[in-house]
Amino acid sequence: MREIIVQRPWLTVGCTLGEGPLYDPSTSLLHFVDISENKVSNISSVLPHSHFPMPQVFHVNIDTHELAVEQFEEPVTCLALRQNGAGLACAAAQGFALLEDNSTLTYLSKPLSDEDAPFTRFNDGGCDSRGRFFAGTIYAKEHGIPGRLYRYDPLENHCEVVDEGPFTDSNGLGWSPDENTFYFTDSLVNKIYAYDYKAGDLSNRRVFVDAVAQGLAESSFCDGLCIDEDGCLWSARWGGSKIIRFDKNGIIDAQIHFPTALNITACCFGGPNNDVLFVTTAHCGANGGDWTRQEDFPDSGHLFLVDLAGQYRGLPRHKFAA
Repeated sequence: MREIIVQRPWLTVGCTLGEGPLYDPSTSLLHFVDISENKVSNISSVLPHSHFPMPQVFHVNIDTHELAVEQFEEPVTCLALRQNGAGLACAAAQGFALLEDNSTLTYLSKPLSDEDAPFTRFNDGGCDSRGRFFAGTIYAKEHGIPGRLYRYDPLENHCEVVDEGPFTDSNGLGWSPDENTFYFTDSLVNKIYAYDYKAGDLSNRRVFVDAVAQGLAESSFCDGLCIDEDGCLWSARWGGSKIIRFDKNGIIDAQIHFPTALNITACCFGGPNNDVLFVTTAHCGANGGDWTRQEDFPDSGHLFLVDLAGQYRGLPRHKFAA
């Protein structure tokens, strides 16, 4: 197995729950989010308030490192470029939305029921080549609400559940280079599923990756992912300090180790040649974690960069059709 070790972060942003990196080649901007929600356990009286921001969206120029930050009243959980070039689309807590001027969140679809909405939210997502936006929700065990996978088609202004699951925390998703296969992560069971994909429809769900069966620690979990031009998956490991590359057969063939960060949350390819991997992370105390581990993993919450020039190139992300 090939191993790459990254010793230090590229940008010290101090996210609580950094997620959703997205690169825009037209502007050289890397966009990413801090879902936050102030769910760092038992540390509000110990750590500075800077660890408890409102939900945020970051925009950093990868050439100049100029950074802009927008704040929102509710979590923005993943991002997509728009086909008309005007700003960003996103999944946010209640559904599918646009990020507009003056840090305004404008919902296009709020598909959660009134009974479910207080206890769950949308999480990771992405668009297919036609601009349909797929995103999943998270499990609310105490309320019996499963994670589900949704599809929003902006051309038809229609949203529906495409897989009822039940899933735990819906996470990283993407498509094979020929778009005949769709991949989707069910985090807390440590599995990545594959589906047959045609014209927005999913069928034949099967296990593509069983991370624990391949020897990865049960205390770490599949999180966000991206896909390279060879059709291989790069899957972040929450609690594992790693990104794992799974080949087209779902077998581990490479890994990136981040010894100073524990919770690796998501990754995307970018840069002029699409051969740089940008990696988001989360504070050790995020989502009810152990805040005392931050001393051992002090760069948890910062942004990392992995230069893969001459080794791997990523697939471009598709844009939202609105």
